[in-house]
Amino acid sequence: MKHEKDWYKELVIYQIYPRSFKDGNGDGIGDLKGMIEKLDYLKELGVNAVWMSPVYASPNVDNGYDISDYFSIMEEFGTMQDWEIFRDGAHARGIAIIMDLVLNHTSDRHIWFEESKKSKDNPYSDFYVWRDPAPDGGAPNGWMSVFGGSAWEYVPQRKQYYLHMFAKEQPDLNWDCEEAREKIFDIIRFWNEKGVDGYRVDAISYLDKGLDGRADFQETIGTVACANLEGTHRYIREMAEKTFAPAHLMSVGEVNINNEQDSINYSSAKSGEFNMAIPFVPPIVEIKTWSPERLKEDLERDYQILKEDGWWARFLSNHDKPRQVSLYGNDELYWKESAKMLACYLHTLPGTPFVYQGEELGMTNVQYHSIEEYDDIDTKNYYMSMLSDGASEEDALAESQSISRDNSRTPMQWDDSAYAGFSTQKPWLGVNPNYVKINAANQMQDDTSVFRFYQKLIALRKEHPVMVHGDFALCCPKKGPVIAYTRSFQNETWLVIHNFSEKEQIFEHDRIQGTETIILSNYDERAKERGKIRLRAYETMILELQDKNKR
Repeated sequence: MKHEKDWYKELVIYQIYPRSFKDGNGDGIGDLKGMIEKLDYLKELGVNAVWMSPVYASPNVDNGYDISDYFSIMEEFGTMQDWEIFRDGAHARGIAIIMDLVLNHTSDRHIWFEESKKSKDNPYSDFYVWRDPAPDGGAPNGWMSVFGGSAWEYVPQRKQYYLHMFAKEQPDLNWDCEEAREKIFDIIRFWNEKGVDGYRVDAISYLDKGLDGRADFQETIGTVACANLEGTHRYIREMAEKTFAPAHLMSVGEVNINNEQDSINYSSAKSGEFNMAIPFVPPIVEIKTWSPERLKEDLERDYQILKEDGWWARFLSNHDKPRQVSLYGNDELYWKESAKMLACYLHTLPGTPFVYQGEELGMTNVQYHSIEEYDDIDTKNYYMSMLSDGASEEDALAESQSISRDNSRTPMQWDDSAYAGFSTQKPWLGVNPNYVKINAANQMQDDTSVFRFYQKLIALRKEHPVMVHGDFALCCPKKGPVIAYTRSFQNETWLVIHNFSEKEQIFEHDRIQGTETIILSNYDERAKERGKIRLRAYETMILELQDKNKR
């Protein structure tokens, strides 16, 4: 596919977590054959890009984010031929392919690391971050890994420690090594030649470790201590210049954003790094700190920072987060209403919307009955840390349930047959019991379903440039659960209103005449009043405002 400069602004990107999307060969694990089966489903939904989580060869310590061979497909997902069939089928349907790149670290079973750990004088010696022990023989510093425990692991053969910001089986690459960088760029060039249209780059804020004294050694979490150092931006710019930019390939980085300058560095055109960024926020932090007021503050701030030459990745769900209707909405009494409201919120904001698989059905969090039913390494580590801190098993399980990444990784709910139509065998992770009610087959036969609502939103984006290119202005009180804004482009102005609560709210605006066209809403009928609107539980609507000069 040939790409114009700003083509990524027109995309609606659907994230597939391959292990949980569709099992095509009956082994209980999602795969490329299953993804091929569902290409027509994606086309019917209307998306025009697919981001697939890693499908490269991997021992699966961290569900594919520990890569042992970047040039091969994970055996349980299929073959390179399967990948090529998916690519061709997607392209034939006008769907771009976005690959997930993991470049901060590899698997400890990658040939580079297997060679690097042998000695200090082999060709791959400097491909990873090695340091001598501290004077007492312990780790070089006190950094902890994201998954708990020390970020350093000792290797007797080298008499040194290697750095791993994540699991010990995920050693960090040494981006200071020019030869390693070129090998990394060769990985991207390989997939470029395979016809990839863009990349989501995982955990990319920590390339420059700052071990020469620039990192914050008082900070115990390694990723926090060295996030966003100057070398990281220099390396990303080099990578973009040599691999992404020449063909206008789409790029989005999963990054740490702590201030305005971080946003500019990662997401503005003049910085030359990514087209847009996905800020990483730990689930437990988001669960405890999110509010409609916080969303409004973030929207206003982020828009002002990047409106000149930047862009926004818009998402409420992904493979690292709880299900959005369970976190931001009401997944019981107002399940359908809040699922639609969140969809309308996401797709009417400036930026490129990302839809995570199952979100378009309103899939919810799962609550397994014991920690043994969970697969996620982070969930299990969190559970054990709570127990060690004195929590009861009941409390530790309850909190682990709410933050678990497995909430978003349960198998896709295709129909109400055994295992939700995901597989003919018991899946690798338990299906959410509510699949009998919430599934694609039911919703595709229901014109009022969450799926059909998403379909309408995506179609509106393709038909109305205001959704892509329109200016953005908040027009709601800073306090309270109502989020409202206008999007304006050329002679068209839309007013978009969302009630993030189950209580009735009154929204006032001087341009509401009571005669506006309702472009889309999650309720059927409403009484129209001049100057104000009474919003029902989780109500959302798009109104087309009349020209101020023609009233």
